[in-house]
Amino acid sequence: MNHNQKELLKQETHAVLRKFFFSTSTLNECFRDATAGQLAFVQRMAKKELVARQISRRHKYVKTAGFPVLKTFDDYDFSGIIFPNLLSKDEMLTLQFIDDRKSLVWFGGCGTGKTHAMTALGLMACNKDYKVKFFTVSQLVLLLKKALYDGTLENLLSILRAQDVLLLDELGYIPMDLESAQLLFRVISESYERKALIITTNLPFSEWGKMFTDDELAAAMIDRIVHYGHLINTGNKDWRLENSLMLDKVRKK
Repeated sequence: MNHNQKELLKQETHAVLRKFFFSTSTLNECFRDATAGQLAFVQRMAKKELVARQISRRHKYVKTAGFPVLKTFDDYDFSGIIFPNLLSKDEMLTLQFIDDRKSLVWFGGCGTGKTHAMTALGLMACNKDYKVKFFTVSQLVLLLKKALYDGTLENLLSILRAQDVLLLDELGYIPMDLESAQLLFRVISESYERKALIITTNLPFSEWGKMFTDDELAAAMIDRIVHYGHLINTGNKDWRLENSLMLDKVRKK
């Protein structure tokens, strides 16, 4: 191995080992004393360890995200999905909206694939090293109220702040009292310009005031969501009903 090849090997090994937070002095000692063969061996082992850590970290992210069921886009039908002019399907799938801290609102009828799509995006995010949490809105509100009464609300909010993406499912399916609405607003307000949100809902924005029992609170919440957000319309075709085994049996009769 000539001098230039060894220098390149040193640089590559240095870049890999720095990811393990070795000090510069330790690395300099290693490069001064190690042979080219030893450097190559250390680099191979370090790269294998980094890959193993990445796989373990991503498994942990998926496990702690709280997905009710794992879903991907492999069998997802996009044919009825209407994307906004400023966001195409392909652009969404790059997950750039997460780095941009934007919101996605999946709006449509029951069984139109909103939760499936949100979960698939969340799983993609986990596998790209983003920290994700999935909640139904009713589940999150219950957790927030319990934390409020237990005196642990700030701890819960701290956990939510640490995430890169929050997935909020079924907004609008269950009406909430003013205290619940205020707690949810705090989560959304603290996420504004700080992290990405993905929300599913069956209600148009014009009906959010009824859900929150406070038109001004609903308006403030909508304002924060739509400012850096995209509305994705899934329509009203119920795919669950369309593919129901019970319905299939009725048709055969």
